[in-house]
Amino acid sequence: MTERKAALVVGAGDATGGAVARRFAREGFVTCVTRRNPDKLAPLVAQIEAGGGRARAFGSDARKEEQVIELIATIEREVGPIEVAVFNVGGNVRFPIRELTSRVYYKVWEMGAFAGFLVGRELAKVMAPRGRGSIFFTGATASLRGGIGFAAFAGAKHALRALAQSMARELGPQGIHVAHVVIDAAIDTPFIRDNFPQRYALKEKQGIVSPESIAEAYWQLHCQPRDAWTFELDLRPWIESW
Repeated sequence: MTERKAALVVGAGDATGGAVARRFAREGFVTCVTRRNPDKLAPLVAQIEAGGGRARAFGSDARKEEQVIELIATIEREVGPIEVAVFNVGGNVRFPIRELTSRVYYKVWEMGAFAGFLVGRELAKVMAPRGRGSIFFTGATASLRGGIGFAAFAGAKHALRALAQSMARELGPQGIHVAHVVIDAAIDTPFIRDNFPQRYALKEKQGIVSPESIAEAYWQLHCQPRDAWTFELDLRPWIESW
């Protein structure tokens, strides 16, 4: 019997995370998807299964060490070895620096950086002995520069990028592909549609990035041969200024 292989998407929302989950499910992975509220994952799981794929939903808070440890252990025990994982958690908020509270700053850092560390560490523990695996972190424009009002978000994303760099240097020689993906653009989501209609109108000319296109980039990263691994990939539409 062929061993089942698992793909983990931490933070499988309705856009990027969901598209990544669907993409790997099409390739035969049992796609394990997580959110703090597992009930919100039901439509995604149903969609994957309707397309002939396999998926399993988990309620897990990536900021909680004991929950992350249990999540990875459960998947390895009940589903199969995690061959690829995508950390797709973040909290994009905007506050002038004088209005940014310590509570908000800490929460954004905890979601976007500390959770990434917990997930990355536990994945390394199970992948390193096997000498294979892919760990991908979703970044943003704020991973590279801090914009006005984005002190909290940029702080978390800078930290996540540094984590990914450190992990790539340590784990690459052990056969684990660690990559950081900078999504430097508006994504086709209801949030952009409802709050930035002029921006969303660019969809007609492929001026905002599609979640499915992002998912394809993740799949291609996972398929790269070991002699030509990419650490950092940045994605943006052809008309995006940067």
